[in-house]
Amino acid sequence: MEEVVKRARELAASVLGGETRFDGTPFIEHPDKVAAIVEDELGLPADCVAAVYLHEATRIHPEVDLSAFPQDIRLMAEGLNRISTIRPKDTRLEAENYKKLIVQYSSDPRVAVIKIADRLEVMRSLSIFPKAQREQKILETLMLYIPLAHQLGLYNMKRELEDIYFRYADPVQYRAITNKLKATERDRERLMTEFIQPLKQKLSDAGIEYKLKIRTKTAYSIYRKMQVQHVPFEGVYDVFAIRFIIDCEPDPVLEKDLCWKVYSYVTEEYEPDTARLRDWLTTPRPNGYESLHITVKNARGAYVEVQIRTKRMDYEAENGNAAHWAYKGVRHEATLDRWLTSVRYALEHPSDMKGEDLPQPPEDEIFVFTPTGELRILSKGASVLDFAFNIHSNIGIHCLGGKVNGKGVSIKERLKTGDVVEITTGKNQHPTRQWLDWVVTSKARTKIKQELDAEERKLAADGRELLERRLRNWKLEWPDDLQTEYMKQHKYSAVISFMADIAREVIDINDIKSFILQKKEAVAAGTDHGDLPVINRKLDYSSSGDEILVLNARNVRGLDYKLSKCCNPVFGDDVFGFVTRTDGIKIHRISCPNAARLMERYPYRIQKVVWQETASSGDFQATLSITAEKDQAILASIMEVIGSFKVSLRSFNVAENSREGTNEISVRMLVPSNMELDKVVSQISAIRRVLRVKRV
Repeated sequence: MEEVVKRARELAASVLGGETRFDGTPFIEHPDKVAAIVEDELGLPADCVAAVYLHEATRIHPEVDLSAFPQDIRLMAEGLNRISTIRPKDTRLEAENYKKLIVQYSSDPRVAVIKIADRLEVMRSLSIFPKAQREQKILETLMLYIPLAHQLGLYNMKRELEDIYFRYADPVQYRAITNKLKATERDRERLMTEFIQPLKQKLSDAGIEYKLKIRTKTAYSIYRKMQVQHVPFEGVYDVFAIRFIIDCEPDPVLEKDLCWKVYSYVTEEYEPDTARLRDWLTTPRPNGYESLHITVKNARGAYVEVQIRTKRMDYEAENGNAAHWAYKGVRHEATLDRWLTSVRYALEHPSDMKGEDLPQPPEDEIFVFTPTGELRILSKGASVLDFAFNIHSNIGIHCLGGKVNGKGVSIKERLKTGDVVEITTGKNQHPTRQWLDWVVTSKARTKIKQELDAEERKLAADGRELLERRLRNWKLEWPDDLQTEYMKQHKYSAVISFMADIAREVIDINDIKSFILQKKEAVAAGTDHGDLPVINRKLDYSSSGDEILVLNARNVRGLDYKLSKCCNPVFGDDVFGFVTRTDGIKIHRISCPNAARLMERYPYRIQKVVWQETASSGDFQATLSITAEKDQAILASIMEVIGSFKVSLRSFNVAENSREGTNEISVRMLVPSNMELDKVVSQISAIRRVLRVKRV
């Protein structure tokens, strides 16, 4: 460790000795990890590493004296301190605004690079942060840091930030894609072995030394392709590529000659798709990327992307612009200066930050701020009135209007990401029916309705109390499913109006008693089907010789299998088999929460599984979790949708979420296939005021 780094760390350790992170570990571990990224992954010199320690010491204790350190290190630390004070609302969550503030707060381009390293360490340690802070850091990373890393040429860091963001922002999709990558890893390795076999001798005779590597897209990159191209995982054309990395001297003429030689050998052996040839040797990309890309068809008729580049080209492609001064471990001041000049230029000049290469914010949400900088997440199309109810119900009820970015607006003004919103209230203001046309969030709609129907709710409370007292006296139970059925028979769409009519004596409670007793007699007569059956069938092998297990096919060989209860696979789901010690083979969905653990710890017990051509029966268990506004008509609509498909309803439970003002509905059913289940999910999602539908 160089002397200046050693002194800087000793100072930070002494100043931060009593500080801890959220998980109780010493805070000094944060600058230690950032310093390691700056030195080992970015290759920046000792001055930058020392600045990391001085920044953390003086950020928390500004009174610390740094006069013993060189001026350029002190200036970097001061720049980092100033940048750390930037709040998300100062940037309106726009990358260009963030860049402008960085330039304003520090003219040294190294500061921006160190800040990216700092954010990378925070994201790697994201699990230790409280939920609210975690959500804010995820959003900041998506909107500010990933675009900045992309523009500064820090591509490895950009990819890692994207994947960490994806893992926390959409864990279900992340788990499904990463599990599919793990499940197909051996297939990719086998394909690479088969691919190179006929080329080995030719390359050896030509004296070409090379290394073969599989380049697999990151989970987030695959997800973006799926979204943009509207295809499933299997429809992404270039999930992986086979890469030739040629070992030769870094001479431009020699490098291009060898790359084209390898290209000719590959296209002699395999049929090329010339329309997909990408020649970035003759004309490198603007960021300096050099490589040959070609797609070829192998003997099985499958298409394979092939990338051809030299060792130098590969290093620079993997590490971005920062690699130019650190190639082969040699730091050249001249090239470092040129790169930092390019960083400074990127910071000081606006550029197009859009495009497929960059992550996109969620399309169904907007992110706005209170005047104090507190982040609030609202549904797309939300108004000032939605924002007021999001802050507090009483503020929403008395909302007169507000200020958006300092400009006065009405309560129906629509908001957009980055807006800073201040609410104006009046004690004499009260909701009107028209307010329901100006809000989109469930909380606002629910609170407005509650205010509008205050008298109705009072009657409903009286009616509910009367009904519950009578039922206790009669020792009768009144579960949600019976209440829903009774209300449907009597054409009630909302619980409030139903209970209010009990209080008004429009409904005779003795009629409810008779209804319950009739249902009890029906159950006693045997119409209740009881618990769901255990799904247990026979396992069949295909006759192709690939040892792929076929569910419900012919030629049974007598091996038992069961569908796993932890994820309840349905016909048509992407599945795999896991060989247990006592229960035969358990079938799991590829997106099962336990899939990654099973694949990592017991890869030798994983078995490929496919479904037969058509479903054999309709007894696959599936559970849906539905979040909807508290409106009884929605429950009736959901029941109507379920009844219109080839499914068998087993249970329907409703629980009120008073905090969010919603109903949490759990529906358990038997379905013939995932196709039929998808139809049910799609139709329920289309019901107005149904907020979320997900499969459990």
